[in-house]
Amino acid sequence: MLTSRVFTRSTFILTCGLVLTACTGARPNNIGVVNSKLAPCPDSANCVSSDSLDERHYVPAFKLEANSEVVWAEIKLYLESKSNMVIVRELKDYLYVESTSTFMRFVDDFELHLREQNGIIAVRSASRYGKSDFGVNKERVDDLYLYLSDKGLVSEAPKAN
Repeated sequence: MLTSRVFTRSTFILTCGLVLTACTGARPNNIGVVNSKLAPCPDSANCVSSDSLDERHYVPAFKLEANSEVVWAEIKLYLESKSNMVIVRELKDYLYVESTSTFMRFVDDFELHLREQNGIIAVRSASRYGKSDFGVNKERVDDLYLYLSDKGLVSEAPKAN
């Protein structure tokens, strides 16, 4: 009887572990900048982007109100202070971040593209799984925007045509 309970408990723990680690998924193959743009959002409602042409997925880019190097450094400090975010790829004008949810360990992809010639930082945040994200991706972008705007580093960029 005791052996059966131990086996059942061990099987349950192993199954939960496998389910939770399966939520990380493989990195999308469309991450990065192509033709000076971030990847388009899929049809699902779990993505936001300042490069999106449709209102459902659109979020404003960040208009630089300070030196781009200062803003970029502050963004990196912000991201590094978040226990659920890891900078995976860092270039002079691009950051790719993986953000992991606390409970289910879902991984979202968060990208920032500094377009110094336009005076903006384009953003994109997308879930790897599901059809809806309950607003998590927009909230991630909004939180960073509020952090930077409170410091006077960015404002909301007008929508590009």
